[in-house]
Amino acid sequence: MEEEQRKADEYWMQEAIVEARKAEALHEVPIGAVIVKDGEIIGRGYNLRETSHDPTAHAEMVAIREASRHLDAWRLLGCSLYVTLEPCPMCAGAIVQSRIARVIYGTPDPKAGCAGTLMNLLQDNRFNHTTELVSGVHQQACAALLTEFFRRLRSRTT
Repeated sequence: MEEEQRKADEYWMQEAIVEARKAEALHEVPIGAVIVKDGEIIGRGYNLRETSHDPTAHAEMVAIREASRHLDAWRLLGCSLYVTLEPCPMCAGAIVQSRIARVIYGTPDPKAGCAGTLMNLLQDNRFNHTTELVSGVHQQACAALLTEFFRRLRSRTT
């Protein structure tokens, strides 16, 4: 069963990477997310902060909103969120509030990661909900998206 779950996690993370590339095409920081329930994507999102002039338009937030519309509910029970970068405090809070069962992320975020790097809001027992957490799925590919994006950005400004 563990091998089957690992393969499923890798498959769905590839879908999150597809979303990240959509952000990259818009010159947004390439972060992507998908929400899966019962083997089906019910929410997709990618970073849209610059495009939408909205500080809350993180990939996870966009995907959570879409999944909630899909289910016609704010509780995303039984859902898994796949995201290329470790969730920030805002996204971690939304994940807890929406009752997402599992979070699978690609690469850690040393500046804002709240799924274990700076703190772990997703598994803090003081909240009314905790989330199963898996890290490092396609970590190299997810990290490379960000590294290359910022390398290109720096080369344009120098």
